[in-house]
Amino acid sequence: MPNLENLKKQAKQYLRWYREGYHPVAAEIRAALPRFQHLDDSEVMQAAFKLADAQELVARQQGFESWQALKSEAPVMNDQKTRTTRPSLTATAAQLFVADITASCDFFTGKLGFSVDFVYGEPPFYGQVVRDRAQLALRLVCEPVFAGDIRQREHLLSASITVDTASEIKQLFLDFQAAGVVFHQTLRKEPWGARNFIVLDPDGNLILFAGPAD
Repeated sequence: MPNLENLKKQAKQYLRWYREGYHPVAAEIRAALPRFQHLDDSEVMQAAFKLADAQELVARQQGFESWQALKSEAPVMNDQKTRTTRPSLTATAAQLFVADITASCDFFTGKLGFSVDFVYGEPPFYGQVVRDRAQLALRLVCEPVFAGDIRQREHLLSASITVDTASEIKQLFLDFQAAGVVFHQTLRKEPWGARNFIVLDPDGNLILFAGPAD
């Protein structure tokens, strides 16, 4: 468990982001605090959010019902630490560079079955789409990021997403095919035992979908 002082700093950071109008924090508030779950991002940012709420958010992220419960448990947890625990990475999100956030969201939701987690800005310049445990951040870039067609020529991946079974990777390919998705590489079995395919999004990003061959 992190040091209590660090958790206090985290709570103050959430409050600072909220007061500065940093929209991505709305998703974390909504996910952690039940009373915000029915609100969209704009409504979350307009609702009352105080230091006590930020502390409760941090407490719930640590598995406690309240800040007071976390504070009560912290001394016990710290006293029981006899060795350094190796940090565990629980999630990762790729960032794709796109020319139009709205058009990109339409592609991922309409063609690939993702849903929009959030978009930020007027007009939007940042967003995130999700499907199950897969997360893709979308970043607006109005100038070329890569030289010519180097991504297609060199097969430079922007993201890699996996499924657990051979039947899922086959079905996913068929679903995308039926939706009219453009493929940089169709479904094939690789020498190392995987079966995968690569989707080409409207901005030239190559997204690998992979699963076991058998």
